[in-house]
Amino acid sequence: MTLAMAGGVSVAAQTAASASASASAPTPAPVRAAADTCSYPYVCLFKNGTRIGQFQDVTSGFQDLPSRPSGPNLVVQNTRNDDVAYIRRANGITTCLPPKTSIGVVSGTLTGIRIDSRSTC
Repeated sequence: MTLAMAGGVSVAAQTAASASASASAPTPAPVRAAADTCSYPYVCLFKNGTRIGQFQDVTSGFQDLPSRPSGPNLVVQNTRNDDVAYIRRANGITTCLPPKTSIGVVSGTLTGIRIDSRSTC
């Protein structure tokens, strides 16, 4: 599976490696362990403990998420020190993540992400 995102980084190689490694281990990785694999200065998306996307570019508008990930078991982590990240849902609701925070998406579908140079929401 290849995940291509404008301004994002493809994680097909990591996903393939993760899939083959997890074939022998039926239990999914805990969310905390997955979140620990997101390094500065990225905003990362995790589904069932697997990183499915990462972004680092500050943009003036939202970057579309072609995979349209949805909850449950979806985590968005902002590792940036001074920048907020906005996530946009299919219903139009936008949520702001302050620097160095994570949010679990329990339900709904994400359609976009934007990193802003503001330090507060």
